[in-house]
Amino acid sequence: MTEQIARLNELLQQLPWLITVLAVLGLLTASWMVNFVSKRVLVRGLLKLLHAADKQDSAHANPVQFRRYGFIARLANIIPALVIMVGIRFIPGLPDSVTVVTLNIVSALIVLSLALAFSNLLDMANEVYQRRPDATMRPIKGYLQVLKIVVYAVAVLLMIAAMLDRSPLILLSGLGALAAVLMLIFQDTILSLVASVQIASNDIVRLGDWIEMPQLNADGDVIDIALHTIKVQNWDRTITTIPTKRFMSDSFKNWRGMQESGGRRIKRAIFLDQTSVRFLSHEEIQHLSGLYLLSDYLASKQQEIDDWNKKLAERGKEPANTRRITNLGTFRAYVENYLRKHPKVNQQMTQIVRHLNPTPEGLPLEVYCFANTIEWVPYEGIQADIFDHLLSILPEFGLRVFQQPSGVDMQRWSAGVGADIRPLQDIT
Repeated sequence: MTEQIARLNELLQQLPWLITVLAVLGLLTASWMVNFVSKRVLVRGLLKLLHAADKQDSAHANPVQFRRYGFIARLANIIPALVIMVGIRFIPGLPDSVTVVTLNIVSALIVLSLALAFSNLLDMANEVYQRRPDATMRPIKGYLQVLKIVVYAVAVLLMIAAMLDRSPLILLSGLGALAAVLMLIFQDTILSLVASVQIASNDIVRLGDWIEMPQLNADGDVIDIALHTIKVQNWDRTITTIPTKRFMSDSFKNWRGMQESGGRRIKRAIFLDQTSVRFLSHEEIQHLSGLYLLSDYLASKQQEIDDWNKKLAERGKEPANTRRITNLGTFRAYVENYLRKHPKVNQQMTQIVRHLNPTPEGLPLEVYCFANTIEWVPYEGIQADIFDHLLSILPEFGLRVFQQPSGVDMQRWSAGVGADIRPLQDIT
């Protein structure tokens, strides 16, 4: 055995390059073994311990997925690199140039691993922050992305310095001349950063806000706020990606105020046929007085009109000089009382029933009020129920809804004219 070792030593003395090759293979083998142990044993064991500890914490309904971010695995890549960095110095016969190049490459890889690990750590910090109740009001994802850019820029600078075997200060001294170029390259990033700061400080957009930006076909909920873009999931389930800076340069509508108020606006008009507007007869007034929503109104209105007409004396004998109750005014009062009694209308918010300017399509009678819900489907149901009732009860007041004549209307008109000549307003 001793003789064999002596012969092997003699052979190695005659072939010094073989010693170098064996030392390099030994170093690579040691590095691989260290990497295997750190990844398969240390990293897996640490991940299991962290997952178990976070799962036992009852305050976290969704434990942090450390494996998904992988910053621990990134840090584990540094261990075999350190083994190579230390062991390369003890390999006999290795040229100095090879040693320097290897050390420079390993140093650059260590810097890259640290930068990637820090980036993954920032992603995990963002997830933890989003669990806070006020996270939707002040998201930090944009600021973290700016920090990532800074980390990557410093990492690239250090990696270049390591590869060239130069001090990073020498490279920094040359960045002043590249300032204009860097500002041109990072123009969008700078604008997006300024916009993100203004959005956060002025509380313009939050996660979950319903925004509407017609010029970009965006109408839906904000699902993500990043440095460069804000994602909006539209009501048709498509996703619109909007540059962050557009929220400071373009106009948009944020429905958050409606959502926080607890009421959603109903603003719709019924177009009435103006030829159906007239005074009510005594019999019609008696009939409408039977409606509980109009009994008090008609009684007070009739008293007011009677007092007015008494002051006219002899001039009151001419009907044109007197005041009378109209079917349109009575219907408007009915709508006002109907909204006040409606259980699904928010009584703490504005309620208006008003005439708009007459149009060729008729006289618009606009209903302006607020439902007591902000949810889309119940809101549409409340709005439909209100106008279903109003359209159905219109004939009780002798009013008609205006609509453009259709083919059926023309057929009825032609049949009426062919049978006997009648005024157009008598044909229904």
